Amino acid sequence: MPRDLPGASLTQTAYERLRADLLACRLRPGERLRIADLCAALGVSLSAVREALSRLTAEGLVVAEPQRGFRAAPISVADLRDLTAARIEIETLCLRRAIASGDVGWEERLVAAHHRLSRTSARDPADPDRVAEPWAEAHGAYHEALVAGCGSPWLLRLRAILYAQSERYRRLSLPLARTERDLAREHREIMDATLARDADRAAALLTAHLQLTSAILLDAEESAEMPALAAGR
Repeated sequence: MPRDLPGASLTQTAYERLRADLLACRLRPGERLRIADLCAALGVSLSAVREALSRLTAEGLVVAEPQRGFRAAPISVADLRDLTAARIEIETLCLRRAIASGDVGWEERLVAAHHRLSRTSARDPADPDRVAEPWAEAHGAYHEALVAGCGSPWLLRLRAILYAQSERYRRLSLPLARTERDLAREHREIMDATLARDADRAAALLTAHLQLTSAILLDAEESAEMPALAAGR
């Protein structure tokens, strides 16, 4: 990595790479984040890593422990349940508002985002237990497009925070599903109901979609397949 970049650029680079690793669970929930190791891995200064970790702490993705440094935010059954409930409340509210006021441009962007998602493979060919990064990006863009017409910047900011927090759980759920989810059908049906301006059906489908990811992890925790989740209880 170039070392002649301005300090702000180095901090932004460190922030973006660490955030991506946290969301993808390459940095596992609860893992200690040693600053010296991160500096070496990222090729940036101590101050850049510290600033990046401070930003991620403010987002709730990193925990700062007095006298002990930083740790990737842990996960837990209680947090998963609370996060899922909060996300359903905010995301369905945004969706209902988008259906009520979204224009044709919003519809076009939603169709385009769904098309991109439907044409992108979900699993990483090098590691089938991991989500492919292009799919993760397309998935995030699809869910953002669903609610983009809601007209409330504050609601959209809250939704984005909750989405980022839920991303770690969703990534962990992929290899734990006992049956293969028909994600393509789930996404298509949500889009179809949204474009039909059927707010009740769209909200119900989105709720079921979000609850299923939570259920996969909770089922895995009950059968001791997810010790990290059980440990954070």
